[in-house]
Amino acid sequence: MMNKISRKHDFLIKPGMKITGKWHNHTYVIKKKLGSGAIGTVYLCETKGSYAALKISDKSASMTTEVNVLKSLGKVQGNRLGPSLLDVDDWINPIGQKYTFYVMEYIKGEAVRPFIQQNGNEWIGVFMLQLLDDLEKLHKSGWVFGDLKLENLLITASPTRIRWIDVGGTTLIGRAIKEYTEFYDRGYWGLGSRRAEPSYDLFAFVMVILSIYYPHKFHRENPSQTTTTTTIFKKIDAIKTLTPYSICLKKAITGKYETSAQMKQAIQTVLYQAEKNHQEITNQKPFLMESVGILFVAGGYYFISLLL
Repeated sequence: MMNKISRKHDFLIKPGMKITGKWHNHTYVIKKKLGSGAIGTVYLCETKGSYAALKISDKSASMTTEVNVLKSLGKVQGNRLGPSLLDVDDWINPIGQKYTFYVMEYIKGEAVRPFIQQNGNEWIGVFMLQLLDDLEKLHKSGWVFGDLKLENLLITASPTRIRWIDVGGTTLIGRAIKEYTEFYDRGYWGLGSRRAEPSYDLFAFVMVILSIYYPHKFHRENPSQTTTTTTIFKKIDAIKTLTPYSICLKKAITGKYETSAQMKQAIQTVLYQAEKNHQEITNQKPFLMESVGILFVAGGYYFISLLL
């Protein structure tokens, strides 16, 4: 939800404006607004001939937390978790008010849904495994993503990969989730607490996949656990592309996986079995061929991506 601070930034900061840090004296030329959230506003900026993303807010404590998250993720070996942190500073506006800002890598990419629509459903398995890879690394480093949602993900090229663009909801394991979006939140669905633990992210992970196929989302009919589970299960079953993964997705919804590594292994097993059976069913009916063919291609794309 956009708060008063975010709306205030819209009036204070305009394209062409220069923001110079108080301590490091680096100057950033604002190009356009990228988005607003509960903590602050993010702008595309240019500095020294390169583009970056600048997030600014007067909530210094919350900004410090986000900076610490980015620093922590930057220490993960083979880091692909979120954007790289480039600068942290304060800005004093023309009337003397102080704001905190940080500058991060600008991740340029395509939204997930149109990418799948244009390039095919075989990419679903690839992106599921890539995202589970990243979640596994994140959880091992002591964090939960928290506000995992489709809007926080982009597909980048060369190599084709799913990337996170906002880590504002990331929370230390064991604490209360500090930022969430209802559709992706298991608490809203009555299927678990808002305690930061891997299973919280895995529930949201499934809702991310579903939101690709349900652009208008869907809502709980009532908060009872039986009803909401049935609603989500029906939505999974209605998508033919997700049929091979349905058992894994349903287990994540009901909290059967304690770690992201467990779910990743289950998805890998589905892809491995599909590859093993691919030649055996070449004369089977078209529906089966289509399903296994998608899995076969997905497995190939994923294992190639591990080498890049």
